[in-house]
Amino acid sequence: MARMVYHVPVFGWMLKEAVAGSATTKVLFIVNLLLLWLLAIVTFGYPAIILPALSAVPTMFVLLILITKG
Repeated sequence: MARMVYHVPVFGWMLKEAVAGSATTKVLFIVNLLLLWLLAIVTFGYPAIILPALSAVPTMFVLLILITKG
């Protein structure tokens, strides 16, 4: 699966470098993702802000359930 993701033209190259590279490349990868998200906010507006938040809600519920079970 990782090999398939690594073959995506631009994103795969950045992800491969972030996984196998130094700490600097990991930080730069995170900065690039944040800048990409800001570009989406500028382009699409409110939906680019609210959709990641709405998708994070079920994830947080699952994490809270896993924490309280343990």
